[in-house]
Amino acid sequence: MMKQILFLLISSFISLSAFGQFETIGIIGDATPNGWDASTPMDQDPVDTNLWTLEVELFDGEAKFRANDSWDINWGNSNFPLGVGEQDGPNIPITAGLYTITFNSETAEYFFDYNGTIGIIGSATPFEWDREVFMFPDSENAGTFFVTLDLVMGEAKFRADGGWDRNWGGTGFPTDTAELDGENIPVDAAGTYEITFDTISGIYNFEAIVGYDSISIIGSATPGGWDEDTHLDRDSNDPDLWSATVELTEGELKFRAENDWAVNWGADTFPAGVAVLDGDNIEVDSAGTYIINFNTSTLEFEFLLAQEYDVVSIIGDAAQGWDTDVDMQGDPEDPFQWNIRVELNQGEFKFRANNDWTVNWGAGDFPSGVATINGPNIPVPEAGEYFVNFNSATGVYELEEIIEYNAVGIVGQSGPFRAWPNPDEHEPGERDFFMDKDPSDGNVWTASGVDLIDFDPDADGGIKFRADTAWTVNWGSEDFPEGLGVNNGPNIEPTAGIYDVVFDASTGEYIFSTSTSLNEAVLDKHSVQVLPNPTSDILYVKFDHHVLGNDKVALTIYNTSGELVLHRELDPSPKVQVNISRLAPGNYFLQASQKGLLATKKVVVIR
Repeated sequence: MMKQILFLLISSFISLSAFGQFETIGIIGDATPNGWDASTPMDQDPVDTNLWTLEVELFDGEAKFRANDSWDINWGNSNFPLGVGEQDGPNIPITAGLYTITFNSETAEYFFDYNGTIGIIGSATPFEWDREVFMFPDSENAGTFFVTLDLVMGEAKFRADGGWDRNWGGTGFPTDTAELDGENIPVDAAGTYEITFDTISGIYNFEAIVGYDSISIIGSATPGGWDEDTHLDRDSNDPDLWSATVELTEGELKFRAENDWAVNWGADTFPAGVAVLDGDNIEVDSAGTYIINFNTSTLEFEFLLAQEYDVVSIIGDAAQGWDTDVDMQGDPEDPFQWNIRVELNQGEFKFRANNDWTVNWGAGDFPSGVATINGPNIPVPEAGEYFVNFNSATGVYELEEIIEYNAVGIVGQSGPFRAWPNPDEHEPGERDFFMDKDPSDGNVWTASGVDLIDFDPDADGGIKFRADTAWTVNWGSEDFPEGLGVNNGPNIEPTAGIYDVVFDASTGEYIFSTSTSLNEAVLDKHSVQVLPNPTSDILYVKFDHHVLGNDKVALTIYNTSGELVLHRELDPSPKVQVNISRLAPGNYFLQASQKGLLATKKVVVIR
């Protein structure tokens, strides 16, 4: 949650920045030792001077943070025990207990770390598997603990005393009976939850707290004018995030909740900003199709102009020169998504619309970035064949270089030759079970009738893929029968059997199938799209309709070291989404699989 909720409150921090470094930060309120009469001072970190801490006994009540023992600058929020303070925000509700409090005076992030015994931990929780958030004891029900938290899709467990000696899990959600050392609890929907756990009976419950049932825009710039609301859609991974694609005219509009003026938001900025309750009408100064995003927690909004074009192309000396366009292929389901597989030279290029310079996009980043109208040329530092993806609405682009090998083979003690290649004893390729290159895609390799034996860790067992009969480029991962191999990764640990194999050398993804039909194990990266890419929080995964079945869709994200950092199983849909706001900035691989379909896409996370 700390990464999910910590959106900067732009307007507040701009106004606060003029005050510079604060001399003191304290906590004040009837929950604090000095009540509302005086602040209890916090300790400033000597290295990070924006970080303040305090260990203190608090009472049932309310509190706020304030600077320099004055109400001129104070922060509050209704979220507890974690949140982001707002200038003159509401009082923070406090449950009695001993706490270690941290507060960041630059971002207004806060955390009341309760000194408890029972906590909740997992990939769905604020600190993932690194540490738990301790729960509060219910004074009226012995053995019962509670806490209110923002969760993302993932898994969770309860554990005692900050260790794994006593931990509880279960298979049901939102309620079930946990067992000691049980399975991870699947949290299948992001949201704010009131969580209770009875350590005596094992019964747990995650009760979702939904802020609003409906968010809409209304006004002269919207399709319904001031008489009819145009509704936004709630994000399935973030209940505070609402979005829609809407045709707007020049005029004014506001956001509002529940089709009523009781709760409405406006602002004096466009196309982005932070809305305020009962604020000014937002002035739309240019008609067009817009992708609208609004966060009811942070009140941040943006209107992304999404004009449709007949064609989008690349042009430049990195392609076929500055006089010749190379047209991209449009997505039949998304008019803003374009892609092409193309040979590029060392040089520069730009994207442009309708083979004309009136609308063109560029940026100085390679291999991915966000292009802007009339931006700089995009550099290509090295010639090669690339997959190029571009979104004409968001400007997000990515170039993925295609490297093809002369040969790919399967080697290893558990492989068909029952031995690892030894350069002192074997000729190159003598112990490689060579695979067949796909004639339509030089990165995809297949093999039939591959005889494997069980992995034996005591006999240097396992198998790997390698390129061109050498160890310079090889792929491995412990996972079997499918996985994502990384260069110089661990040995694959197979189970004995006769397999058909498909391997993609551009991504490292592989699948071993006992089926005699390779059509049931097709690796086709072009059947799967991810957007926007790069992204900072929400990633959409789209499947071509002809490959999508009725089984659950598994989305797994690995870092560049091949470590699993996120896994979700979702109902099949042509377009699914996953919240990756917890991932650190960098490059990742997303593996999408469903009953034989296995495709991997590179994902870039930015902040």
